Amino acid sequence: MAERAASTKPAPGRTRTARASAKREDLLNTAQELFARQGYRAVGIDTLLAEAGVAKMTLYKQFGSKEELIAAVLERLAGQITSSLTTRLTQAKGGSHGRVLAVFDWLADWVRSPTFHGCLFIKAASEYPDAGDRPRQAAEAFKASCRELLTGQCRDLGVADPERLASHLHLLLEGALVLCFLERDSRAAIHAREAAAVLLNAA
Repeated sequence: MAERAASTKPAPGRTRTARASAKREDLLNTAQELFARQGYRAVGIDTLLAEAGVAKMTLYKQFGSKEELIAAVLERLAGQITSSLTTRLTQAKGGSHGRVLAVFDWLADWVRSPTFHGCLFIKAASEYPDAGDRPRQAAEAFKASCRELLTGQCRDLGVADPERLASHLHLLLEGALVLCFLERDSRAAIHAREAAAVLLNAA
């Protein structure tokens, strides 16, 4: 019995890995919340570490720098959004037309959420303007994936110029994001969906 009980204990290395993973997630969660509310450059390392309850060594061991932490926050958020959007598109009715409008329905839900404090990707591109900045690279990669998602749906529609239509839809999407944040009013997302429907019907 003693030998069986002992065999159920996790290996020391596995325990350390689990603790490190938990600290990493705590740091990412805290960083995302602080960055969303206050911006990237306004949040100092000491504030971030104190809020997350982790040591400075943890940050540099896990990410190397604040900029890499920001990029990790954005890449994780991009994955979460992509997963959420994929689910919404899978459930959408009406073919590619319905899936395009489902993107705008998803946007309307997001901007009405109490956790919405503007687009973290737009903020990253604003605060890190240089092409070599890791936060900007992460932001650009996600925005490009959004445009490609719309382009794929527009190709499925069989329109003459799917890239042009997707560009117009992407413009509506990004414009609605900015207005919802600036005006503290989610109706811009509804108006963007209405405009998207007009574009789709005219295509």
